[in-house]
Amino acid sequence: MKGKSSKPRLTLRAALRGVYLMTAVLALVACHGNSSGSNADYTVGGTITGLTEGSVVLIYNGTITVTISATAATNSWVFPGSFAANSSYSVTVATQPLGELCEVTGGGSAAALTADVDNVTVECSDYGQWTWEGGADTVNAGGVYGTQGAAAASNVPGGRYDSISWIDSSGNLWLFGGFGYAATGGAESLNDLWRYSPSSGLWTWVGGSNADNAAGVYGTLGTPAAGNVPGARYSANSWIDSSGNLWLYGGYGYDSTGAVGRLNDLWQYNPSTGLWTWISGANVVNATGIYGTLGTAGAGNVPGARYSANSWIDSSGNLWLFGGIGYDSTGAVGNLNDLWRYSPSSGLWTWVSGGSGDNTAGVYGALGIAAAGNLPGTRQAANSWIDSSGNLWLYGGYGYDSTGAAGYLNDLWQYSPSAGLWTWVSGGNVANASGVYGTEGTAAAASVPGARQAANAWADSSGNFWVFGGAGYDSTGASGTLNDLWRYSPSSGLWTWVSGGSGINATGAYGTQGAVSPSTVPGARQAANSWVDSSGHLWLFGGVGYASAGNGYLNDLWQFVAP
Repeated sequence: MKGKSSKPRLTLRAALRGVYLMTAVLALVACHGNSSGSNADYTVGGTITGLTEGSVVLIYNGTITVTISATAATNSWVFPGSFAANSSYSVTVATQPLGELCEVTGGGSAAALTADVDNVTVECSDYGQWTWEGGADTVNAGGVYGTQGAAAASNVPGGRYDSISWIDSSGNLWLFGGFGYAATGGAESLNDLWRYSPSSGLWTWVGGSNADNAAGVYGTLGTPAAGNVPGARYSANSWIDSSGNLWLYGGYGYDSTGAVGRLNDLWQYNPSTGLWTWISGANVVNATGIYGTLGTAGAGNVPGARYSANSWIDSSGNLWLFGGIGYDSTGAVGNLNDLWRYSPSSGLWTWVSGGSGDNTAGVYGALGIAAAGNLPGTRQAANSWIDSSGNLWLYGGYGYDSTGAAGYLNDLWQYSPSAGLWTWVSGGNVANASGVYGTEGTAAAASVPGARQAANAWADSSGNFWVFGGAGYDSTGASGTLNDLWRYSPSSGLWTWVSGGSGINATGAYGTQGAVSPSTVPGARQAANSWVDSSGHLWLFGGVGYASAGNGYLNDLWQFVAP
């Protein structure tokens, strides 16, 4: 009996020792990780490419950060410490490097952390590489014209705002008129035509007067002639067609008699012949609009005289015109929201959409929903783009909101010519909204530019829309002149504050002319000129605003490299 009773006692002791050992092993695994990841701590890291300037700060779940420098010996990085198993995580950019845009492009989030992560990818690209290419870093410079038709290093247009611009198939930048400085005298209306060659860095005075306030020489309607030239003007509209001809419409300036007022004349300039042709509209100022029947082209139809309108050209070569401030169908003057189409092949105008009166409120409908009743309010000095699908885009300006109140706007609209419908896409439906900047370089649902007019805008090859500067509201609700740069992605519906300040009236940081530097940026300005070349680079000229010191008329030329 004694032998039998001792055997079970030894088995129990052995079992207890096994339990203690297993408990110790489990505790050790809990501290140092295991294959199942049920209670482990794991590391999170990845790789970065394209970082060439300064450093970028990444953040884990809004708390833990890692700083990655462009001078690092390797492109690999990892957050300090480790993180609890099975927890969700998100890696985002907390601080952008100066002059570049970094984005988390892969592996940046997961619902559960179950192993060490080393595949978070971050890609950086140049986005803020502003370069001062020419012109003065001071205000109110006079023009240096040289010999007409001859490029020269000393040639430069005088400081001005609200000029008209085109870019031709050879990449030359064209500039016409505006309000500013000719060769001598004070600031007045201009009708000088200039061409800038990015490859040579030289300006050429091509035509028009080197004095101010010149009357128009119209000649015979439809007939090009050496003596023809549009009168001095500002806030006109422009298009360039598939044949390389430059088109000019309206503005505020001088007619055939030398009288000054609002214009509705349509001109064509042929760069190969150097001749202007008066195509349509009146040769005297302040003409009333003749609308005809909505949607029907007619020989008598013509938009009323106006300035600060918006324009597009579609893939069929039709010219589109929207709004501005000018004359409606009754002869009254105010802000307009009429949409017109001009067919160069038929020579006819068609009133397509909008009202025939002035100063009317916008009808916004539901955000993101096209509807027959939707219509942007009457406005001036807005921005416009056309996308690859042929949709017309309209942003901001000064005009009337959903309540009928007048002020600066930050609404974004899309018009579908095929459907004939407007869609309110983004921004507010009331005037004078402040900007919500968020984190520089980071897209966010809440981010939106402040309400503004007379900004510059363009579309890049990826279909993103860009907006720079203008006069309007900053992040604090203060109003003034802006130098912020924004990007809008139609695919995500998000705005990104890319560059420039979130305040008003900033002076320019010019650096060395021709030298790329992440610290250079144009000063705050409105009513500048812009072009986009075949490489997708933005060119910006002049406007009224802030140089390195002082506020006035600008003639500085800048280049911006977009990603």
